[in-house]
Amino acid sequence: MAKTKTRFVCNECGYESPRWMGKCPSCEKWNTMQETLETNEPEAKKLKRKPGAGASVVLVNDVESTEASRLTTGIGELDRVLGGGAVTGSLLLVGGDPGIGKSTLLTQVSANLSISGEKVLYVSGEESASQIKLRATRMGVGKSGFAILPENDMNAVDQKAREMNPSVMIVDSIQTMYLPEMSSAPGSVSQVRECASVIMRFAKQTQCVVFLVGHVTKEGSLAGPRVLEHMVDAVMYFEGDRQHQYRLLRAVKNRFGSINELGIFEMAQDGMREVPEASEALLSERAHDMSGSAVLCAMEGSRSVLVDVQALVAPTILGNPRRMANGVDQGRLSLLLAVLERRAGITLFNKDVYVNVAGGLQLTQRASDLALCAAIASSARNSVIDGNMAIIGEVGLAGEVRAVSHIERRVAECVRMGFNHIIIPKGNERAISKKYDARLSAVATVSQMLERVL
Repeated sequence: MAKTKTRFVCNECGYESPRWMGKCPSCEKWNTMQETLETNEPEAKKLKRKPGAGASVVLVNDVESTEASRLTTGIGELDRVLGGGAVTGSLLLVGGDPGIGKSTLLTQVSANLSISGEKVLYVSGEESASQIKLRATRMGVGKSGFAILPENDMNAVDQKAREMNPSVMIVDSIQTMYLPEMSSAPGSVSQVRECASVIMRFAKQTQCVVFLVGHVTKEGSLAGPRVLEHMVDAVMYFEGDRQHQYRLLRAVKNRFGSINELGIFEMAQDGMREVPEASEALLSERAHDMSGSAVLCAMEGSRSVLVDVQALVAPTILGNPRRMANGVDQGRLSLLLAVLERRAGITLFNKDVYVNVAGGLQLTQRASDLALCAAIASSARNSVIDGNMAIIGEVGLAGEVRAVSHIERRVAECVRMGFNHIIIPKGNERAISKKYDARLSAVATVSQMLERVL
């Protein structure tokens, strides 16, 4: 009878230990050790790794330079995030919260590519063929012709995929796949790593485009070992609230295109609908006559997007006032509050401050600092910001306003959306090379900005 033993494996780096530890000795990350059960099986039953490709050493000068061929998915926003389409032979990972629309989007991709003549295989370890058919029928693509394989045995999937030789394969999800030769359960660190290795080998040998669906943890990161993100060619995350109509698809890694590209979708009955006019969608429900609202222009990859930033400042009865941020880094918010209190004379130490980015967008760039300061000051003084004004700039600890990148593209987007007064950093004034049908006000400090805004 085979004996079982317990081991603890780090889901970040794969380090193994016979006992649990709070901090991994290898990657020095906290709370990453997961318990796995292993069976002492005979040597013949252990996992047998396949041999390599048998490639020979070549000089880089002798390698033929060929442009990567891409498959267009038929969804413009997804193609934008991928850098113009899916490169043949690439391994693409899509992550996101449960119910946010990963399977829905990939069902649309399968239908579009199948209609265009590509051979598509949809592998599902979570749903039966009838369940996938029901979803496809609801979306109106029930007769598109893509193949379905409800299987989670990785050896069987690899064998049937090589027999079919598809040009596109979707695996939903990688956490449900398992290799029978391994004693650990599906979703464990070792199973995810080995199954992803089998799929990667299949994609590179057959030049098949493979989309992997990945589960996320409660912290929002992809479940499984960190090596999974290193193995794939692109990592895309779905963002947004499941109760909200908009879904944001962002690339955080892309070997064949720029990162931080953003695709915006709207969840509808017939699937994911593209939202090409992102600025108009994010500003559609903006309140023009209320204090605490400011508009900024953010750059998401190659795309300029207008965003509504909201702030609420209220007196508190607590000893420690609350600081809550949705869509903005909490540490950055604390820094800006200190700058406003020290450099602009706005009293905030005895008030609660709440900040929200409308539409579910996550602002990670410093060009949003000045608009955040304007929204907070507007709410603190109960003064309304002009609805036709946009604010762009980074704020330093001394209260100075620093220059930002792509200023002309930001200004052009603001003018296109009808904003006739734009606050820009003093350092970007010389970078404006052409005339715009709007008033540009260059400011050097936060205090100057507040004088012109409020």
